[in-house]
Amino acid sequence: MRILLIGEYSRLHNSLKEGLQKNGHTVTLIGSGDGYKNFPVDIKIVSTFFESILLKPFAKLIDKLFNISLNEVEIGIKYLIKIKKLKNYDIVQLINENALQTIPIFQIYLLKKIITNNKKTFLLSCGTDYLSVKYSLDQKFKYSILTPYLNDKKLKKEYKHILKYTNKGFIKLHKFIFENVSGIISSDLDYHIPLSNNEKYLGMIPNPVNIELINYSELLKSTKIKIFHGVSTKNYIKKGNVFFDESIKLLISKYEDKIQYTRVEDIPYNKYIDCLKDSDIILDQVYAYDQGYNALEAMSMGKVVVTGAEKEWLEYYKIKEDTIAINALPNVNYLVNKLSALIENPEKIKKISINARKFIEDHHNYKSIASIYENKWINS
Repeated sequence: MRILLIGEYSRLHNSLKEGLQKNGHTVTLIGSGDGYKNFPVDIKIVSTFFESILLKPFAKLIDKLFNISLNEVEIGIKYLIKIKKLKNYDIVQLINENALQTIPIFQIYLLKKIITNNKKTFLLSCGTDYLSVKYSLDQKFKYSILTPYLNDKKLKKEYKHILKYTNKGFIKLHKFIFENVSGIISSDLDYHIPLSNNEKYLGMIPNPVNIELINYSELLKSTKIKIFHGVSTKNYIKKGNVFFDESIKLLISKYEDKIQYTRVEDIPYNKYIDCLKDSDIILDQVYAYDQGYNALEAMSMGKVVVTGAEKEWLEYYKIKEDTIAINALPNVNYLVNKLSALIENPEKIKKISINARKFIEDHHNYKSIASIYENKWINS
C-alpha cells in the first residue's frame, strides 16, 4: 500500500513508518519535525518567513492583538503548495486533530482536498484534542495535564495551546474530522478512555517502538545510581515536573553519596537519547495514566521510568504494580518514598529493568504494531 502519515510529535510516526516499510509498504511522512526535537520527515513544512529576525516581532504582535498566528497561516499556504503531491494514497493518517498545524478553517479546506484525493483517511488520537481536553475539563480523570489549571485559573496563559481545542474554530475542525474520517485510533490510555464510547472509534493501538534501533544495556555500571530528568520548558507545568524537582532536592540531601542527578532542558532528540543511555532511573511525567513515547524508549533501553502507570494501565496489560514502571503521582512525599525504595534496593532496579525491556518487546514492537494498524485500516 501507499501510505501518507501527516504530523510527527514524538517519533511515533517515524517508528510506525519503519514498521510499515519492513512489511513492504511505501510510506511518506510529512510534518514540521516538532521544533527543537527535529524528528526526521520526508517533506518538511515549517514556518520560516515569519520566523525571520525582521518579521518575527510583527507576527507576535499580530498574534497578541488579533489572536491570529501568521506562522500558522504560512504553514497552511505551504501545505496548499504541496497539496497536489498528497494524492493517490491508499491510507492517510493524521497524528491528531491539529496535524496540519494551521488555523482551523484552513485545515478544513486542506483536509477536504486530502480526504477527496485519497482512498481512506484515519485520525490518530495522540496528544491533546477536543475530546481529551473536554474530558479533563469535566474532571472525569482523577488528574490530568489540566489539573494545575483547574486548581489555579491564573495559569490560563500557560494553557493557551491546550484550551484552544475548546474554541469554536477547533470544535468545528473536530466535528469535520470525526464526520469524514474512516476511523479513529488512540495511542494510549489517556486518549483511549475519552474515546471509548465513540462510534467511529476503532480501539487503542499501543505506540510502536523500533526495538532494533534501541539496545538494552545493563544498569548500575557506576558506583552511583544515575537519575535523569529531561524537561520541556513549555510543558513544565503540564507534565508535573515541579514534583520531580522538589522530590530530588530531598533525595540529594538524603542520598548524596548514592545518586548522581542530571537535569536538562529543551535539548534535541538525539542528545536526549544519549542522556537516556547513560542513566539508570528516568523521571518522565506525573499527569498521565499511561506512558508517553519518551518513557517507552527509555523502558526499551531497560531504564526504570517514573511515569504514568496507573491502575487502569496495570489492569489493561494484566501486570503488577512497580514491576515494569513506577507510577508517578502529584505528591512529593510519595515520589520520595518510591525513589528511596529503588535507591536502597539496587536489585529491584535490575529486575524492573529486565521486565521493562520485555514489556516493550511484547507490547510495543514496531513491526507487530504496524501489522495491527494495517488490519485496522483495511477492515474499517
